Amino acid sequence: MSENKTTTTTSRRDFLQKSSMFALGSMAIPTIMKSSVLGLNGVISPNNKINLGFIGAGGNIVQRHIGFHLSNPAIKPLYICDVHKGKLEKTYNRFKQQGQGDVTQVEHFEEVINDPSVDAVVITTPDHWHVAIAIAAMSQGKDVYVEKPISLTIEEGKAIAEAEQRYGRIVQVGSQQRSDIYFRRAARLVRNGYIGEIKEIHVKLGAFPKPKLGKAEQIPDGFNYDKWLGQAPYEPYFSNRVKGSASGGWRCFWEYGSRKNGDWGAHHFDIIQWALGMDESGPTHFVPKGHNGEKYAYYTYDNGVKVIRDNPKYSHMITFVGTEGTIGVSRGGRLVTSNPKLAKMSFKLSDQRLYVSNKHEQNWIDSMYSRKQTICPASVGHRTATICQLAGIAERLERPIHWDPKTQQIIKDEEAKRWMSRPRRAGYELPV
Repeated sequence: MSENKTTTTTSRRDFLQKSSMFALGSMAIPTIMKSSVLGLNGVISPNNKINLGFIGAGGNIVQRHIGFHLSNPAIKPLYICDVHKGKLEKTYNRFKQQGQGDVTQVEHFEEVINDPSVDAVVITTPDHWHVAIAIAAMSQGKDVYVEKPISLTIEEGKAIAEAEQRYGRIVQVGSQQRSDIYFRRAARLVRNGYIGEIKEIHVKLGAFPKPKLGKAEQIPDGFNYDKWLGQAPYEPYFSNRVKGSASGGWRCFWEYGSRKNGDWGAHHFDIIQWALGMDESGPTHFVPKGHNGEKYAYYTYDNGVKVIRDNPKYSHMITFVGTEGTIGVSRGGRLVTSNPKLAKMSFKLSDQRLYVSNKHEQNWIDSMYSRKQTICPASVGHRTATICQLAGIAERLERPIHWDPKTQQIIKDEEAKRWMSRPRRAGYELPV
């Protein structure tokens, strides 16, 4: 094995820009780098910091990211980007208050990803922009944290998973429940058979109101509405269309997401995939609420496991029902097991371990230094997003959808198959 004589003066930036070549060639030419170069010795010098750009300045999610990353000594923020000037300035003021007033404000994300000094980006835009920005960033040698769901369509998801491999980048999808000790324990208990064979899983997603069109309004000054729409069809502006809100806003509209499937579903379906060991596969049959009198939407796996949405009998975010007991898990540290001993028992040495991460953003940072895969890379996030999208297609067509997770194709339904992708407006083609 050859040894790389790189010294501690090697810049973090140069390392990241060259990392895709290292990733592709590492099987043939192993590379050893000193921990001080990568910042793994706990002392991170200024030239080893990760230069970061934030793309999307509105909403609580980006505020959470800013709070974490500004307090992290590994991070140097360089850019904040948004198509809405008012949101951009408001978020910039937070940087300024925390002594980061030299961060650059820009309207166009292209300015961020085309700057070679930027090592990585955090993408917190609405869902319909996730993949285009992420692939463009990876093509310019950037690592990516992208909020969930990773994609708007199944074909977009395939594209970003392929780009992750092609460019050798580090991607973290914002499915942060994988970095929660209680969701991990629930998944590990299920994976190791502590409640027997899983028969049903119940998830609570809630509901958005139906999309409601408002009267056309004047586009506010300082808001690039055309770019906000991006690939989506051009529609008249009104404020609720673009509002980010837990009660709706843009999330109500199919044009920009998958409604509750892409909201809470992206979190809970992801944990189910993890618990069942299905990260590289998925369900095969999707049935919408109301079809043949069905009270609840559901999907099933080939092994018969049935995942049922919004049955009021179950109060937890996720409830696993097995032949030997139940496990309910929710945010806020709520883990309830039918056998109380399971909640705190020590696992056996022979039990299958799951990837341990106790802070999702930190896992991304650690992975950027180590060049090891994150707890939720694009390949995994794509499989979860596919479930969100297939559930949405079944709901919109009001009939069951059959899916082959091996070929990643809808089966024997040409109309439904066309919904795996969507037309994109001219000028907003998907990058390659």
